Amino acid sequence: MKKLSHFDAAGSPRMVDVSAKPTTRRTARAHAFVRMRPEVVRGLPQNPKGNPLEIARIAGISAAKKTAELIPLCHPLMLSHADVEVQVEEGGVRIIASAATSAQTGVEMEALTAAAVAALTVYDMTKALDKSIEIQDIYLLQKSGGKSGGYLRDTK
Repeated sequence: MKKLSHFDAAGSPRMVDVSAKPTTRRTARAHAFVRMRPEVVRGLPQNPKGNPLEIARIAGISAAKKTAELIPLCHPLMLSHADVEVQVEEGGVRIIASAATSAQTGVEMEALTAAAVAALTVYDMTKALDKSIEIQDIYLLQKSGGKSGGYLRDTK
C-alpha cells in the first residue's frame, strides 16, 4: 500500500514539503451536480435573490483562491487561472470548475473546492424553494502536471 505523504513517521499530520519539487504547469478540472425538482430548475432565471448561476460561478472562483485557508494542509498557491462553468440540465445544475498554476504542487483541491462551493451557493440561493435539493457527484475529472503526471477520469 502506498504511504500517504500528509503524515510524518510518527503518524502525525503534516504539510508536505514540496521545496525540492520542480515548478511545472499544473491544471485540474472538477465536477459537481446539484439535483433539484424540475419546477425549481425552470424558475432559476426568476430567482428573487438574483441569478444563482452567476453568483455560484463567482463564489466558486473565490473559493478556489481561498482553498489553503479552508483545507488545513493545502499549500497556498498563486493561481494563474480559475473558472467555473454552470449548465442547467434536466434535473439540476452541472458544475465544472477548473484551476491552473505553475507551482511545485497541484491544483486538484482548488478545482474541487471551487466545484463544491459553487454547488453550495446554488443550494443556498434555491433552498427556500426546495428543501430536497441534493449536492451530488463531487469528483476530480482531470489533472495534469507534476511527478504523478496526468489523470483523466473514466466517464463510462
